[in-house]
Amino acid sequence: MEDGTFESPGYSTDTCADPFVWDTREDCDVRQILDRIADKWSLLVIALLDTRSLRFSELKRAIDGVSQRMLTVTLRQLERDGLVSRTVHPVVPPRVEYALTPLGSSLHETIQSLVAWTELHQDDIARARQRYDDAREPQSV
Repeated sequence: MEDGTFESPGYSTDTCADPFVWDTREDCDVRQILDRIADKWSLLVIALLDTRSLRFSELKRAIDGVSQRMLTVTLRQLERDGLVSRTVHPVVPPRVEYALTPLGSSLHETIQSLVAWTELHQDDIARARQRYDDAREPQSV
């Protein structure tokens, strides 16, 4: 540690708690989880499964732009992480439904908070962007 710097209470060099560490260490669980839940397809799947279970084809129709392969990969990863459950009904042809697990539902609540914050502050952000862009435009002489 350099002279004049202080360690904060609970500081540890072998943890992922420091965002500058978990943002760069690929073996950090926190980074891997954030990468998973923050990608656009996962967020959309979690949002769509909030109120009811859906079949693959229903999810595919509801998510504009997602390929069949990407939706399959996303659902498998969310299932592996315990956020989504997959139920196969023994009928011909087989019917498969996806639903949020209790863990997935708790994540949805957090995502809803983020969406609510975004809706509340979208005008503030638009104004800040405009000020930023205006300050960087070349001044005409």
